[in-house]
Amino acid sequence: MDINWALIAPLVVLQLILLIIAVIDLVKRPKVRWNNKWIWAMIIVFVNVIGPIIYLTLGREED
Repeated sequence: MDINWALIAPLVVLQLILLIIAVIDLVKRPKVRWNNKWIWAMIIVFVNVIGPIIYLTLGREED
C-alpha cells in the first residue's frame, strides 16, 4: 500500500493551522455561543478539520 504524501501533507498542515487558530481564538475570547468553552474545545480537537471550521463560523459571539 503506497501512501501519496504529496496529497496528504497539505491536508495535515491545513488541519493543524485551523486547530491552532481555533484554539487560540477560543482561549482569548471571553464569551462564546452557548457559554460552554469545554464543549467547543472538544469539538475543535476531536472533529478534525470540520470542528475548527464549525467553531470559527458558528461558535464565536460578536463583541
